[in-house]
Amino acid sequence: MNGTAAATGSASCRFAHYFVVCGLDTETGLEPDEGAEMCEVIQYSTVRLFGMCSLCVSFAGESFEQSPIRRSFKSKVLVHYPESTDRNPFNKDAINMLCMPRGLSFRTQADRLDPQFHSFTIVFDDGTRSYGFVHTFYEEVTSPQIITAMQTLYQMHQVERQSSSSASSPSSSASSSASSPSTSSSFDPARDTLYVSKALCLLTPLPFLQAARQFLSQLHQAVASQTAPPLPLESYIHNILFEVPLPPPGRSLRFHGVQGPILCQRPGPGELPLNEFPLGEAFSLLGVDNMVQLLTCALLETQVLLCSQDYQRLMTVAEGITTLLFPFQWQHIYLPIVSAPIHHLLDAPVPFMMGIQRREGAQRSSLHLPHEANLCFVDIDNHCVEAPEDLPVFPDQMELIQELSEILVRFGIPPQGGVITKPTTTPSPRLSSLVLEDLMEDRRNGNLGGEELAVLERLQALARRCGGGKMSDGGKTLGHVFEEDDEELKAAKLNIQLREVFAGRFAAMFGRYEEFVIHSALDLDSWLSNREGTFSFDKGSFLSIQPVSHLTFLSRFLETSMFSSFVDGKVIARWADREPMQQLFDTRLERERLYDTDEEESRTGRYRKCTSLFESAQAIEHRLVKADHTAIHPHLLDMRIGQGRHQPGYFPKLQADVLAHGQNTNKKQLHTHIALHLQSRKKILDHQKKNLRQSKLLDPSPQAITQTHREFVDGLLSECRLKTKRMLMERMGKESVELGQGEANITGLQENTLIHGLCDLLERTWGHGLQLKQGKSALWSHLLHYQAAQGKTEAPAECPGQKLLSNSSCCFSRFIQAMSEGLSEVGQARAWIHLALEKKMLSQHLKELLTNQELLRQLYKPHAFLLCEEEREQFLFHLLSLNTVDYLCFTRVFTSISIPYRVVIIPMKKLSIAMATVNPWVCLSGELGDSGVRQIPKNTQEIFFQCKNLGRLSTLQLGQENSGLLAKCLIDCVMVYNEITGHTYKFPCGRWLGKGVGDGSLERVLIGQLVSPGGEEDAGRWTGTPPELASPSQSVMTVLGSLGIHEDMREAANNLVKHFHKPEQERGNLTVLLCGEGGLVLSLEKFLLHGFRSNRLFQRNVFVWDFVEKAVSSMETADQMGDLHGSTHTKGPPCDSLCHYVNAINASPRNIGKEGKFQLFVCLGIRDRHLPQWLPLLAECPLTARTYEDSALLRDRAAVHSLCRILHTLHEFTITLEAALVKGIEL
Repeated sequence: MNGTAAATGSASCRFAHYFVVCGLDTETGLEPDEGAEMCEVIQYSTVRLFGMCSLCVSFAGESFEQSPIRRSFKSKVLVHYPESTDRNPFNKDAINMLCMPRGLSFRTQADRLDPQFHSFTIVFDDGTRSYGFVHTFYEEVTSPQIITAMQTLYQMHQVERQSSSSASSPSSSASSSASSPSTSSSFDPARDTLYVSKALCLLTPLPFLQAARQFLSQLHQAVASQTAPPLPLESYIHNILFEVPLPPPGRSLRFHGVQGPILCQRPGPGELPLNEFPLGEAFSLLGVDNMVQLLTCALLETQVLLCSQDYQRLMTVAEGITTLLFPFQWQHIYLPIVSAPIHHLLDAPVPFMMGIQRREGAQRSSLHLPHEANLCFVDIDNHCVEAPEDLPVFPDQMELIQELSEILVRFGIPPQGGVITKPTTTPSPRLSSLVLEDLMEDRRNGNLGGEELAVLERLQALARRCGGGKMSDGGKTLGHVFEEDDEELKAAKLNIQLREVFAGRFAAMFGRYEEFVIHSALDLDSWLSNREGTFSFDKGSFLSIQPVSHLTFLSRFLETSMFSSFVDGKVIARWADREPMQQLFDTRLERERLYDTDEEESRTGRYRKCTSLFESAQAIEHRLVKADHTAIHPHLLDMRIGQGRHQPGYFPKLQADVLAHGQNTNKKQLHTHIALHLQSRKKILDHQKKNLRQSKLLDPSPQAITQTHREFVDGLLSECRLKTKRMLMERMGKESVELGQGEANITGLQENTLIHGLCDLLERTWGHGLQLKQGKSALWSHLLHYQAAQGKTEAPAECPGQKLLSNSSCCFSRFIQAMSEGLSEVGQARAWIHLALEKKMLSQHLKELLTNQELLRQLYKPHAFLLCEEEREQFLFHLLSLNTVDYLCFTRVFTSISIPYRVVIIPMKKLSIAMATVNPWVCLSGELGDSGVRQIPKNTQEIFFQCKNLGRLSTLQLGQENSGLLAKCLIDCVMVYNEITGHTYKFPCGRWLGKGVGDGSLERVLIGQLVSPGGEEDAGRWTGTPPELASPSQSVMTVLGSLGIHEDMREAANNLVKHFHKPEQERGNLTVLLCGEGGLVLSLEKFLLHGFRSNRLFQRNVFVWDFVEKAVSSMETADQMGDLHGSTHTKGPPCDSLCHYVNAINASPRNIGKEGKFQLFVCLGIRDRHLPQWLPLLAECPLTARTYEDSALLRDRAAVHSLCRILHTLHEFTITLEAALVKGIEL
């Protein structure tokens, strides 16, 4: 049922807050817009022209190379109604700047005088927004003083052109004439009519794009019409300001413009928030692929810069992207339209989303920006997006693009983009009869039947015949009107369906986010006071359940401000009302869980298409087809006689007293609980300080600009403190818990994410206030300038004999330049940061870079962060704290470069002379491959070689080719030095290498450990080659307690399980867990040595491999004899595989000794899932009773059964062994 609604509440309940008129103030005259002129790289001094008195002003220093018809002049707010509203003060300078971003424009009758429409938004300090809708048209100038001033300026322009032409050469004159303004730039008062731009603006609390556009268009049509409107314009403006309310949630509202009804609607509580900016147009301009890429950039909070000739396109794309972020909200600078006076904000060293107008003919290469390393540049008119390097792929991107493309095709829009679509809304039809208007309203409301429709068609035809040509000027046939209604409905349906797809994707990705929110505080005050030191979201656990293909994007997204704000909102909801967006998202999640029957599909994150498209579109269609409420009609106001007189083509001077305030406006006080809620929310916002004060960003005064950049400096310092603290907490948190036998490092994904954020911070810091830059990277540009200023000739360490890479920033930068990786400037800067961070010299190098004060003053503006000495020192101090932890970021990221390694063999000192009798070789292996066999020169103990980056080193094969009796040496350890990063690896040995000693091995596989600087003596117990076990005769029963052995086996197996349950990018070295100290091989060796009998006479070490060989030999002999001598096991596949593997190991050409063979036996058995079957065979072998004591674990059936169960838990994993372990084995 339709009802009549009126705006009887406060301004926050009304459809519109302000009506504004901007244009030329004839009382103050012309004033060139310096900001706009600077934007065109043409400098002008300020000149005021008004009347004949102003013409006497000296024009010395004024440039008149451009015609005044093509120059910009300052506009002003002529009137705005009401004067002010509660909670929404009027910002005159900001509104004027956004209504007319290029200032006043003058035209003559020779130019196009088509009206233009654009919109803008203002973000308040509390995060709320106000939307402005602007209709700009050209009005004839009637002021003789303005016309005379324009004529004088044009004459000066002509003199300037003639003087410059006579002073230049013929060739340059020809060039100048070719680029001179066209004849349309001329002005002669006797021949030309002068027009100036004027803007009508409506400010609303919600984005009612279609309704506001129609209202302003009808207002202008009434002004331009030769016939006066039914009522004075004040009646319509008063009506929309004070008598038209906001539509109730889930309802539509009809109100009346000058020439026809206008419909607006508002989503219900369970629907997505209102947004009428046409997403279809944004997708048509950029295409699906580019829009998804742009959304990815916005989600990861890169700097986004939009560029277009059309201001409305800037708003369409910006609003389209921000509305697709639901349930998240953009937390940083948001200025879809940046006018000339605030272009300094392009220097902002923070994430932003801004839009600038591209002048006709301007090229991308001519736009020099201080920040480009992490910038997403969107050229809307040319349909292209330049995304930052290394941008991760949006989860399920191909499936998402396919689903979006299907929707666009259904609506007739090509998914590839590059198509200029016609506006989805057009001005309302000009009906020539109020009767027709009322009938049209009834038709819209569904109140007309077939006969009435036929009558309406006849009336419309009669009006067309009676009105003659008038109908064709502004009116449309009834069919066209209905067609336009269908287009508006079609655009609204497309909007909601595209938004539902993205909302569905976020619901699928974050459907279980509440399970990972950490509630650690008892009350709001304690949470706020400890906010920086606590984690509100368990990121590691959340990432562990995500598909591997999603991890790169999600790990970076979890670090953004928008996600942190989202989680904070969930935590704060315990003590305050939830944010509407979050409440809506949670409600939708609960509804999906209620109807979700496929739990497995939901848990695995498999892509599912959106299922609510039809319902959402149907709800909007219902509201747009039939209005639920009707606002009070415009009516005559109590105006003075003579006011409101119609003058065609000129917007009248409005009667201020009737528009200053509403009649019968009831200003109710806010309820107490609402006031308390607002106080609580303000307290939260004040503490978090996520944004700069948005209201100050639009203030172009020098004081405000200085204050803004001061806040930028403070923000960079605070961000550096938080980032370094986060990196330290993550790293030290990992080191405090021994994961995978103490694998104390943060690898792969997490490390890349945190360091990527640090690189971005450094680029933004070095880009703040930068005025001279080479390439896209501000930091790399500074390094090159510094390198040139130093003029040093040092080269990177590339030749044998030179020690480590020289520790200077210039040497680092030259090495990066010499890397054969084909890196861009941004990539080179990141490589430099990674290398400096890995060498623990980042703070030192940056400090060295900043010592050249003269260079800093040349490169940077006075407000730049790097010229703020105190803050700069604190910044470097925070970076210095990163030296307390170890990173392998350069080694792991830049994998294809060539690294020089130095290998040194260290024998036992008392036997070092024996090294002269051996001919050793080494083969290094790491995460990224191996070096191949490298022969060490004779009579030396070290070798220097270069090979492709091996990553973090894990194993080293050490062998010798001389098998003589004297060719033996007791090796203490092998040291390996990475000459670029300065890392040192220690490979403990403590064993003989040679025939006739120890286990007779001529080749050993050693397990390495990364040695911290100064920590060569205590480098950690877990990674090294395990020590040689003593003979059981040396009190083995007291040393190896059965309980301790069982515990070691469980721990070794548990570490392997944890290894495989971690994301692949976070896993450490599997060889360490198998063969290192505390690994599976050593634990099983302890098990098999327990209770082992030995000849105590000679005190010789015993080896488990001796027992395994004899057991296999006895099995084969017994099998040939056809009798297993009482064994309970019969010959079968386990016995065959045991014999086959042992014989293959013995047949290997490698001389790895008995310990090496047993190590290989265990590794192959666990890889091929045979080990739990072999142990019972060995336990039941008749040889076991003769070889082991009665109390030995191998003779304890319960102990063997328990061990087999432990090993069975590893069967679900695929174990891949390093090539160094299995080389030469043929199975």
